[in-house]
Amino acid sequence: MHLRVVVGAAVAMLAFAGNSLLCRLALQQQAIDPWSFTALRLTAGALVLGLVCRARPGRRALVSPARTWWAAVALLAYAAGFSLAYVQLPAATGALLLFATVQLAMLAALRRRGQRLSSGQWLGAASAAAGLLAFLLPSAAAPRGSAALLMVGAGMGWAAYTVAGQTVGDPLRANAAYFWRAAVLSVAALALSWPSAQVSPRGLWLAVASGGLTSGLGYALWYAVLPALGTARAATVQLSVPLVAAILGALLLSEPLTWHLALCAAMVLGGVALSLHARA
Repeated sequence: MHLRVVVGAAVAMLAFAGNSLLCRLALQQQAIDPWSFTALRLTAGALVLGLVCRARPGRRALVSPARTWWAAVALLAYAAGFSLAYVQLPAATGALLLFATVQLAMLAALRRRGQRLSSGQWLGAASAAAGLLAFLLPSAAAPRGSAALLMVGAGMGWAAYTVAGQTVGDPLRANAAYFWRAAVLSVAALALSWPSAQVSPRGLWLAVASGGLTSGLGYALWYAVLPALGTARAATVQLSVPLVAAILGALLLSEPLTWHLALCAAMVLGGVALSLHARA
């Protein structure tokens, strides 16, 4: 596997972890309501991706309208479920539910296509999953039922969105189209919940940063490396995000960083590395 693919995947995972931190920070401090955060996040992401597409030379590959709207609905399901769930869920619990769901859904899609995992990919996925569970389960509080279901729905939406982007000819322009349509849908949803909307300056900037930087540019990079990763490896790589978020939380939000975390991180990242280097 080329170095640029590995580096690109690593940077994308940092962006995804940044999304968790920005969303949790905004909603925990009640700087913004979840629907406003979702609408601003998707709109900012659409604007940034649109500007990048206009500045980039090259072909303008067409994207099927039906696929575009399907991917947009999946993107909105992820973004809305993510925001609504993080109003109640602790960061570790939310990350466990989200990325466990993503992995299971993507592996189910892989099996449905008739593809098989190599022994190395199975071993890497098992190691990464074991490390993630060993880290999260001892300290994860039992989640509330409604919030847990919302995060599971977000994980299914993200998995569907990821799979939809694996066969597009121009990932960046396709991603921009998905964001624009999801932004329109999110604004319509925000209009329905407008009486309960609240947006402070801090909440606005956190949502815009989440949309423009860690979402828009992060997802564009993810789509660029996704074809080289494949479904199985992509599912395993995303298991590193909760631990990356925990490490960033320790560095930026003064959350505790323990030997338990370090050992589990080694299991997860070791499993990710094995999955990346294993042959399908």
